Amino acid sequence: MNIAVAIAGLAFLILIHEAGHFFTALAVRMRPRRFYIFFPPALVKRTHNGIEYGIGAIPLGGYVKIPGMHRPAAEDLRHHLEPARAEAPSLAEAEKPVEQALAEERYEDARAELAVLRATVETKKLSERAHRAAERGLDDVDDALSPEAYWRAPTSKRVAVILAGPATNYLFAVLALAIVFMVGIPTGATRVVEEVAADSPAAGMGLRPGDEILAVNGVPREWDEVSEAIRGSGGDPVTLTVERGGDELQLEGTPLFDQEVEAYRLGFAFQSTSTSYGPLEAFGLAFESTWEVTKAIFASLGRLVTGEGREEVASVVGITAVSSESLEEGFSYYLQVLALVSLSLALLNLLPFLPLDGGHIAFSIAERVRGRAIPRETYERASIVGIALVLFLFVIGLTNDINRLSGG
Repeated sequence: MNIAVAIAGLAFLILIHEAGHFFTALAVRMRPRRFYIFFPPALVKRTHNGIEYGIGAIPLGGYVKIPGMHRPAAEDLRHHLEPARAEAPSLAEAEKPVEQALAEERYEDARAELAVLRATVETKKLSERAHRAAERGLDDVDDALSPEAYWRAPTSKRVAVILAGPATNYLFAVLALAIVFMVGIPTGATRVVEEVAADSPAAGMGLRPGDEILAVNGVPREWDEVSEAIRGSGGDPVTLTVERGGDELQLEGTPLFDQEVEAYRLGFAFQSTSTSYGPLEAFGLAFESTWEVTKAIFASLGRLVTGEGREEVASVVGITAVSSESLEEGFSYYLQVLALVSLSLALLNLLPFLPLDGGHIAFSIAERVRGRAIPRETYERASIVGIALVLFLFVIGLTNDINRLSGG
């Protein structure tokens, strides 16, 4: 159950990231073509005001399609129409006016010629596969030629749409941490016993929830000193002085060695104490915490570049495992982990490498500085480098996770 909730949390973070792109694109009149909860293929879909809304079959995050992320090129159409040309060779001649107009950047002419080509395709007897591929190509190029296309928009709008995804994750991290601060964060413990593990030495010696431990082996102790004394007992019997209902009792037991924590334990837990904050102070602490974590994440990335910090990288497997474990500690701990994962997702997406959001922002700004578009080939080469970097981080993280889970 915990694993399922952890995966759902990660999917939620990806979904709100895509929702940030989607609603900002709508706000700046860059109308998206699709918005899915989960990834396609669609289980359920409906078109409203020209936008296809759906629920995908792959339950990870969300998906948004913004038209014309790149300037349309002749190669885009040629690739999609290849199956149709194989079945109807005469389509090659109908393609040429569109391809020539695209090559010469006569985009209005290209759109008019595209309508002619679409009508020609409909007259041909094509297999379902070839017809579907042709329709996809025609729709994609038509979207890229529309006034709502991403590449046509001013730099400020393009940056706003792309930045909205990481910004949404960042704001969620702040909100989640603020909730944690308002609910209350652990600040310590009392000397009052909250829980006694069944079949533990503590249960055998007669320790009960509600007992207040005053001393260990006759020496008065605070709650943290009690734990320290038991851990350092070396497995010798210890005597606890406890107050129960106004009476002082002497309880004797022998700690057992716990392999998981590599220490001696009796098997009980103290009542914890926590501090909660008002909304304004909680949000202030949340912003402060996210800033400290931001500096730590970028410092970790810097160490990775120099060959250090490799063990600090985690993949989806490790993130899911940590989230699942945090649920066992309580929802507040889980919310903290979810906030940190959301912040990490925001910051990593802002790295200036395509196809990450930061790469699109960097290229949009570069085009504004240059005063002209960056060639599509440059985008594609940069994307190869970015994908290689992402895969490199994924492999490192997965290797670390496998070692952690296997005890290596």
